[in-house]
Amino acid sequence: MTTKKLTLTAMGIALFVVLSLCLQVPVFENYYLCLGYVVLMLFCCYFGTFPALAVGTLGVVLYCLLISGLRGMPGWAAGNVVISLALSLTCKLTAGMKNPWLRRLILVCTITVATAVGILGLKSFVEMILYAQPFLLRVAKNIYAFVADVVVLTMSIPISEALKGIIRKTFPKEIAYM
Repeated sequence: MTTKKLTLTAMGIALFVVLSLCLQVPVFENYYLCLGYVVLMLFCCYFGTFPALAVGTLGVVLYCLLISGLRGMPGWAAGNVVISLALSLTCKLTAGMKNPWLRRLILVCTITVATAVGILGLKSFVEMILYAQPFLLRVAKNIYAFVADVVVLTMSIPISEALKGIIRKTFPKEIAYM
């Protein structure tokens, strides 16, 4: 990994945290749309698996540490590992598709399944262990996060497509796939 790509990844992590902190859109109870996921989608679409994984996981870790300490962080970080890996690999595999609508459909399906596995499955499991609560109770509490995260990630697809030209001009050597 080049110094420039490492710096770009660090900037992505910081931007994930800033967007998550500054643009909090309340949706359910005390849950906010995580607009840092827009940054994650950009990294999944253009910069490769490792940078996307770092942005998704370390962005959540830093955000949680700033907001609430360790509360919620281990499960959310574990869930974001699944989401980041699945989404970045899907972006890589579908980068050259000729049919943009089919690619978008595949991305939405991946977002839904990966977020279900990551948030409803892994996050709930980690929290079950940490908080000694029944798994189904944790799943029920995480449904809000699941829905909100799927919505933001899905809305991020056209945003990432709109920024494609700018990213191509600004970071021509750092792009993993397009």
